[in-house]
Amino acid sequence: MLSWLKDKSNEARARLTAEVSKVKNRTFMEAVVAACAMVAAADGTISSEEKQKMAGFMRNSDELKHFPMPDVIAFFEKVVGNFDFDAEIGKAEALKVIGRLRGKEEQARIMVRVACAIGASDGEFDQDERGVVRNICKELGLNPADFDL
Repeated sequence: MLSWLKDKSNEARARLTAEVSKVKNRTFMEAVVAACAMVAAADGTISSEEKQKMAGFMRNSDELKHFPMPDVIAFFEKVVGNFDFDAEIGKAEALKVIGRLRGKEEQARIMVRVACAIGASDGEFDQDERGVVRNICKELGLNPADFDL
């Protein structure tokens, strides 16, 4: 079972890598980073460990390696700063960035898949993280059921 899960994860990662490289642009990167911050904040706080984990994931991720890492980290810290100031403001600001993909269905769908992969990167995609990704789907006008949410 674990082998099957790993194979499926590798297949999904390869598909995401191919898809992301097609839509390489700053708006897309910012939406992905905002989604990362929202998933990290799913439990109400973003710890320094979560920040480091998310930055490490982005730095090592095939899906995000196309973007300059200093830009990714700087934008992640900006979004996280909004959550540190106030969770609701952070959520609103992150959804505003994510909302820029509304009407760009291919990019939006890829971004949601990346958010799901990030949510599951620790081996567990919990209900809080799933709820965050469902909210992202609603912001983008996508059906959460299309992503098994």
